[in-house]
Amino acid sequence: MLLWMAVFVVIPTGILMVYSFCERGQETLVSYTFTFENFARVFRGTEIWPLIRTILQAAGLGLGAAFLSEWKYRGASWREWVSTVRSVGIPAFVIALIWILWSSLEEVFTGTYVRIFARSVYYAGGTTLLCVIIGYPVAYFIGRANPARRNQLLTLVMIPFWTSFLIRTYAWITILSESGLLNSLLQYTRVIEEPVSMLYTPGAVVLGLVYTYLPFMILPIYGSVEKLDNSLIEAAFDLGAGPIRAFQKVIIPLTKPGIIAGVLLVFIPSIGMFAITDLMGGKTVPMIGNVIQNQFVGQGRDWPFGAALGMTMLLMFAVAFWISSRKRSGEAVMG
Repeated sequence: MLLWMAVFVVIPTGILMVYSFCERGQETLVSYTFTFENFARVFRGTEIWPLIRTILQAAGLGLGAAFLSEWKYRGASWREWVSTVRSVGIPAFVIALIWILWSSLEEVFTGTYVRIFARSVYYAGGTTLLCVIIGYPVAYFIGRANPARRNQLLTLVMIPFWTSFLIRTYAWITILSESGLLNSLLQYTRVIEEPVSMLYTPGAVVLGLVYTYLPFMILPIYGSVEKLDNSLIEAAFDLGAGPIRAFQKVIIPLTKPGIIAGVLLVFIPSIGMFAITDLMGGKTVPMIGNVIQNQFVGQGRDWPFGAALGMTMLLMFAVAFWISSRKRSGEAVMG
């Protein structure tokens, strides 16, 4: 395993890091001249003070959401308040930050590439949120179903993987096109009179991402739900907790490892996806994966800058993984 990791992870990452600090050569693809210009080019156009104001606004909304969730439990201890901030305030902060950044994108980010990064985070975050909203009930239903039916239900979740990714994507193109199945059905039922442009839109991109990565959200959550102890839920009801309170304080914390694993499995690959945006977005909604692809195999042909973009993405993933790991370890210590 160590040899595998060294050959296929450590060494390629090291090469990418070296390239990110090089310059584009005149006669060769890479000129080994040390420079920070590639990273400066990535983040050029980030307005600091609007960004700080946006973060403070999102933090206020996150704390407000945590307070509202505990407003009728004013006798809660400081430890319970911290737990509420972690379980309610932090997700609310992340959602608010993504929303506010997107609404003030032109004010906070004026550079081309940093704006594409922000757009990629926005679409990946929206995809992850939709996968949680759709996938959690499905995973909970499968995990609490009769053991004899669980394998059948899991098979239904895994059926899309039985066909090629390209075939499934082109199937959605056929469905969403102006002369496709969905528009024809809506016109036949007289819901619409003229075909609606569904393909090559941001909505089509998000739909393709959710469809592609939804099973990666369902399976980890299912693993946590399957191990859920019914006696703990019954104890919460016996102690006076209602369904919402039991769900918030018992079920969510016990299934949180599966949620975090699903979020990482969906967010990380969706932020770098370029095939969906090319095929279903018609290259009208470029994400950072499209820019990196263009730098290495497209018309850009700027390997050092593409490597800098790749290293920036890797750093984002490392920070996200570190935060989630630290949060899990902190919860284990408190438990």
